[in-house]
Amino acid sequence: MKVFIVYCHPSEDSFTKNMCDAFIKGITDSGNEYIISDLYKMGFQTDMTEEEYLRDANYRNTPNVAEDVLIEQEKINSADAIAFIYPVFWTEAPAKLVGWFDRVWSYGFAYGEKTMKVLDKALILCSAGNPIERLEELGLLDSMKKVMLGDRLFGRAKQMEFIVFDNTSRENKLRKKNWDANLQKAYEIGKGFL
Repeated sequence: MKVFIVYCHPSEDSFTKNMCDAFIKGITDSGNEYIISDLYKMGFQTDMTEEEYLRDANYRNTPNVAEDVLIEQEKINSADAIAFIYPVFWTEAPAKLVGWFDRVWSYGFAYGEKTMKVLDKALILCSAGNPIERLEELGLLDSMKKVMLGDRLFGRAKQMEFIVFDNTSRENKLRKKNWDANLQKAYEIGKGFL
């Protein structure tokens, strides 16, 4: 089986990058395969053009979809599952990933007369500087889940899961203490994902 990984982090020197690598090792060790879009390395254009906006805002199912968007849509339809791996920035995915959704979830693909397949699984793996208790106490975790699972992924996957690796800020003492256990957890998630 195949998972499409949408990875979004600006730094190679991050916990999120290590988490992604551990997840990928789990995928391959389980005998499955993956394809990845590393949005920063790709230099993925995340700003919608006026033409894209007018196409989607007017519910036009015209064939003039940008080549880079078509490539991402083909990756989705060639996979059995999708995984989004990113850090939490201001209770949200990085702007580059939000822009990926703006462009790739186009009319006629992800909504309207959909050509996007319903995936078997969708997974969110994100790293957060805050402890999970703080995210829950302030209602931020629920907000993040509602946006990703209740809006962006709603009806687009049969099973969905949202996993936060918390306390991952560089200055947080728990980051170093939990490093190996967290990467092992990411590996196990990858190994059992498909």
